[in-house]
Amino acid sequence: MPHLTELESEAVHIVREAVGESERPVLLFSGGKDSAVALHLARKAFAPAPLPFPLLHVDTGHNFPEVLAYRDRTVAAHGLRLHVASVQEAIDRGELTERPDGSRNPLQTHALRRALERHRFDAVFGGARRDEEKARAKERVFSLRDEFGGWDPRRQRPELWQLYNGRHGPAEHMRVFPLSNWTELDVWQYVERERIDLPDIYFAHRREVFRRDGMWLTAGDWGGPGPDERPEKRQVRYRTVGDMACTGAVESGATTVAAVIAEISASRLTERGATRADDRLSEAAMEDRKREGYF
Repeated sequence: MPHLTELESEAVHIVREAVGESERPVLLFSGGKDSAVALHLARKAFAPAPLPFPLLHVDTGHNFPEVLAYRDRTVAAHGLRLHVASVQEAIDRGELTERPDGSRNPLQTHALRRALERHRFDAVFGGARRDEEKARAKERVFSLRDEFGGWDPRRQRPELWQLYNGRHGPAEHMRVFPLSNWTELDVWQYVERERIDLPDIYFAHRREVFRRDGMWLTAGDWGGPGPDERPEKRQVRYRTVGDMACTGAVESGATTVAAVIAEISASRLTERGATRADDRLSEAAMEDRKREGYF
């Protein structure tokens, strides 16, 4: 079986198993490449029937406009149901406080937990992959979360022979990762094979950016360049999308999927390691956030 076909088969099996073992599943959809592939696989798992569960987007309020436009376009094109968990609304209610650096990425955990409690979702699909970061490499395909959404590595269950245990307590839920065994290169090769539409910012374009902590950032509502930071036009693209305050661009001339594949094939940095400031806070930054309920 071709490599991509084997990965696709495994992911479809995971999605069907999770839906069969849960009552109220939902798919986290950020508009990024991984969630776009996860959505494509979920739709394929139940075709020609419509997707039997909704999407959930945790909106920081500092998302890239191109990604929000892509999200809405995708939902409309496929007739999907979308729930939005808003960080800004939580701030307005006094539940959260803005960070000094303008980043709202860590604040997503609260908005996500509130949405899961409100809608009583018991299986949450995510597009995380084990090759992204060492904490994600430790997590199982079916990841049990406690009543607060927290992750405890000691409660991980064995997953021999692709047998998954979706049982959980009344207030607990499962995070399910169909792309666990995929790499960034696998995702892009699958995008090419399946002709999956993605936001334009994944491809090289001229953009006004400024340099901070070794990353090219885009100014926005979250803030902008400081006194010693000079905005300039650069040919860039994004390898990952998230909160604008902590997601950096990379200089690139890759304007097509084939060119992106060639570029990342030669890269020695993961997309998060190269472009996500929130992962640089400490050696255990991602694991600490996952213990608090981060996806």
